[in-house]
Amino acid sequence: MSILIDRRSRVITQGITGKTGQFHTRMCRDYANGKECFVAGVNPRKPGEDFEGIPVFATVREAKQQTGANVSVIYVPPPFAAAAIDEAVEAELDLVICITEGIPVRDMVRTRYKMQGKKTRLIGPNCPGIITPDELKIGIMPGYIHKKGRIGVVSRSGTLTYEAVAQLMALGLGQSSCIGIGGDPVNGLKHLDVLQLFNDDDETDAVLMVGEIGGSDEEDCAHWVKDNMRKPVVGFIAGVTAPPGKRMGHAGAIISGGTGTAQEKLEVMASCGIKITRNPAEMGKLLRSVL
Repeated sequence: MSILIDRRSRVITQGITGKTGQFHTRMCRDYANGKECFVAGVNPRKPGEDFEGIPVFATVREAKQQTGANVSVIYVPPPFAAAAIDEAVEAELDLVICITEGIPVRDMVRTRYKMQGKKTRLIGPNCPGIITPDELKIGIMPGYIHKKGRIGVVSRSGTLTYEAVAQLMALGLGQSSCIGIGGDPVNGLKHLDVLQLFNDDDETDAVLMVGEIGGSDEEDCAHWVKDNMRKPVVGFIAGVTAPPGKRMGHAGAIISGGTGTAQEKLEVMASCGIKITRNPAEMGKLLRSVL
């Protein structure tokens, strides 16, 4: 069992005819079960064409009807990416993964409002995507650094996702699922949503959670972990080691009124039973210590 995606997923690429969409669709298709899982692309100006055998449709709804797709990944340029999410939600896909960076916040506010009451889950935007090692990857992460295992990884930071996985791999610890949720101020699933999924996953033994300064998502998740999580959780907050005068993090890393700092987040996480480290080089070793 994995969370959100597996070899049974059927994937649409929105933006498949652009250079970025083509490159990463090819990389994902060539990973594990990708050839069976990537079944369609969407471009309203190029229906009837194909990308290396993957048919291109005019709309997400048509692609779903023709192929049975239930997941979409979006590489559409920022001015049009929120509308692409809207289209996938209206087509009632199970999951949308938006890789696009730089979507205007106002666009995402409207999109999140439209998503209320809908069945579709959203990962991102501005995220590396999701991988279930040795089964399927949807996104821009390098597949070769992952292997199947029993550690769940969830991170707001793309590069620290890769760093966490590299450390786990050096210790011989594979991953059940690895999810980059993105760091934009208005996005889809939060740490809390993903921890709930990992908690119910029989093939996840522990979770490595990477957060960032800004907002209160990590604190909200920590309080839930204290009362509900049955598995050990290790945490790190990006920004804790930023050099003087420098800022680390995504557009969502906004500290307001003294809240949302790395120190505050780490203190709350520790008080809720999450094992924390202030050194990003120690994430993997700390995770191994709690197994």
